[in-house]
Amino acid sequence: MNITEETLCAVALSRIGRSNPADFLRLYNNLGSAKAVYDHRDNILDVIPDATPRLVKALQNLPDAMRTAEEEIRFDEAHGITPLAFNDEAYPERLRHCCDAPIVLFYRGTADLNQRRIISIVGTRHCTVYGQDLIRKFVTDLHEVCPEVLIVSGLAYGVDICAHRQALSCGYETLGVLAHGLDYIYPTAHRDTATKMLGQGGLITEFTTHTNADKLNFIRRNRIVAGMADATLLVESAAHGGGLITAGIADGYGRDVFAFPGNVGNVYSEGCNNLIRNNKAMLLTGAADFVSAMGWEEDSVILRARKAGIERQMFPDLSEDEEKIVSLLRDNNDLNVNIIVMRTQLPSATVTSSLFSLELKGVVRMYAGGVYHLMD
Repeated sequence: MNITEETLCAVALSRIGRSNPADFLRLYNNLGSAKAVYDHRDNILDVIPDATPRLVKALQNLPDAMRTAEEEIRFDEAHGITPLAFNDEAYPERLRHCCDAPIVLFYRGTADLNQRRIISIVGTRHCTVYGQDLIRKFVTDLHEVCPEVLIVSGLAYGVDICAHRQALSCGYETLGVLAHGLDYIYPTAHRDTATKMLGQGGLITEFTTHTNADKLNFIRRNRIVAGMADATLLVESAAHGGGLITAGIADGYGRDVFAFPGNVGNVYSEGCNNLIRNNKAMLLTGAADFVSAMGWEEDSVILRARKAGIERQMFPDLSEDEEKIVSLLRDNNDLNVNIIVMRTQLPSATVTSSLFSLELKGVVRMYAGGVYHLMD
């Protein structure tokens, strides 16, 4: 593992900024890097005149935090854990746009955290048979029309673990966002599922090793569950609960929120019904209306084209934007859509529509993880 000084500084900064991630992220963005923050720790008021006394005091602890960060990096290297600093190319792009995103994440797994489609499925820890059936049918049906979606949840009891297990069963990659360090699994009953996820998805956390699964950590990790995804789906929830918190955060981030309705008077449908009634979530009855609401119908078009065996035209007519993408892939094949946007400097919507057209023409193909490959 090639750990840069920037990553080391980011881990140290995350240690002292844990109680107020939004303030530390603003500091990080103002100076441009964790290394710059470290270099200016003793004269922060010269570069950030309005820095609070609390922030100034916290930065004095950075040298001690650096020593702890070095220990963390040694553990990570020994256990196959990848620290992802905020400016790392592999850092979740959707999360990067959130005002309180973690400065560093710790990741172990195989999934691309920036793939084309990502959804979060959340809800009560007391998932009923009704909720289990909803998850089973929704994930199964979604896989039929959108076979390349990363399913995110929190590895907790109830809805979370049902979502992870159904994703694994269908062949989806699934990511667990933890409320503790990657040196253990909580709850221990989910260890076998977590192990399977390492080869078909992964585990991620903002917390360093030796961090306990405290109640406040579960609330904090909910923002990562919400921030990583295009949409958050609430399956079952009482009038108050962690799933509702995650849905509220997703709404605050401007992400789509969906909820399955339930029987009036059912305690674990009350939260979902309230969200729908208050226009805080779109009513969800199945995969078909979800795909329609998200505008993901093109996935099924591409899937049908692949099954029909449409061959690449010998000399396909390409638009100027398509030519630009093809030229990029000729030089650097197998790129994620976010990298294509960054390197072509084309609008995201233009890149998405162009890639869709190129797939139909048989010029490119999207592989697991949202990676686009230029066909020979």
